Amino acid sequence: MTTEQQGVDTSLEQKVDPGSGATPPGIATGYEGTAADQFRAYIARVRAGEMGMLPALGGFIVLCILFQFLSSDFLSLPNIANLLTQTAFLGVLAVALVFVILIAEIDLSAGVTAGVGMAVFIQLNDAMHVNWILAFVIALAVGILIGLFIGYFVAKVGIPSFVVTLGLFLGLQGLQLVLLGDGNSYRVTEPAVTAIENSNIPPVIGWILWAIAVLVTLATAFYDRGRRLRAGVPVRSIGLLIARVAVIAVLSGAGVFLLNLNRGQNALFPIAGVPIVVPIVIALLWIGTQVLDRTRWGIHLYAVGGNPEAARRAGINVAAVRMSAFVLCSGLAVVSGLFQASQVGVVGSSFGQTDVLNGVAAAVVGGVSLFGGRGRLVQGLMGALVITAITNGLGLLALPGGVNLLITGGVLVLAATVDALSRKPNGASLARV
Repeated sequence: MTTEQQGVDTSLEQKVDPGSGATPPGIATGYEGTAADQFRAYIARVRAGEMGMLPALGGFIVLCILFQFLSSDFLSLPNIANLLTQTAFLGVLAVALVFVILIAEIDLSAGVTAGVGMAVFIQLNDAMHVNWILAFVIALAVGILIGLFIGYFVAKVGIPSFVVTLGLFLGLQGLQLVLLGDGNSYRVTEPAVTAIENSNIPPVIGWILWAIAVLVTLATAFYDRGRRLRAGVPVRSIGLLIARVAVIAVLSGAGVFLLNLNRGQNALFPIAGVPIVVPIVIALLWIGTQVLDRTRWGIHLYAVGGNPEAARRAGINVAAVRMSAFVLCSGLAVVSGLFQASQVGVVGSSFGQTDVLNGVAAAVVGGVSLFGGRGRLVQGLMGALVITAITNGLGLLALPGGVNLLITGGVLVLAATVDALSRKPNGASLARV
């Protein structure tokens, strides 16, 4: 568990001899330093191996330049909107898997859990005409029960998560066949569900949501600053805080502006507005990040992932934390299944069976450590964007699917290698792989 995850920066304190009576410069001045100081500290962290999602971000930029050069349609407005909607379900699945990967575990059944959840949903909503919200709540409950089952056998019985989830990966496919029938497919006919991935928010509503998001970001920044001041630890200056929020506001505002432009091919039928799924994914990401960064449970999750024995000796209920991680993973997997069902419009007996490996790949490519204890939810979403960009760009170039798999696999191996090498300066062993 790093000091960043605890919300405490002790880097300045470590430079001062505790017996000298000197006051750490950050405490004395009340802030962490100038923008130059912040930049130098960031470079030092990168050199120490804490690169976060920097490689994924750099890779995404390179992919955008490459695919735009090879196909001028990649950065067109219609394709940008398509890229965002295509990323949504894989991004949420990757975010779900981050909770499990943070405790150095794996869930190979997450994709099939989404399939079972959607099988329950489609039977209730389509065949039995149950209200779609109630049907989804029941499907979500099924996902949570699956997560509890996995968590119990991993945390209480002591079976490796790889074995438990591999067994469920196979067994839940059989349950899908029972629920849907061999080879059967059901169309998603609920307009509210199909609209999630295929409709847009009115431009005015998009700007209202943008303003709310900026205000929430600003309020959260001031809340964190006040909390750090009360704890007696250094904080960013007001100027740096405002500048950071301003950059977020400008970049997100530019995105809203572009998506509000007409991207339709027919002038009589304009298509404009932020896709409905985008603010939903952002809201899920924000809530999950608050839980990880600002709750005792989040700190305990990082502690268990970093060193479970030390966490146990510190009084943390390691088994409960592990079980809750699998519950969150399975529940969010069902949410990702809803997004995928909205996108493709059908739920079949093979729904979700090939998605979990892409979800794991997205989390690792985004910078989440397979060794546990290090990673953030936004990194899973960033990794999903990289993998979706590869699929989208190769599709525009009309290259065969085998090339897509080769490139995605290569990117995953490269990301895992970067993760492993980044830990060597800190004395970590690769024996845990």
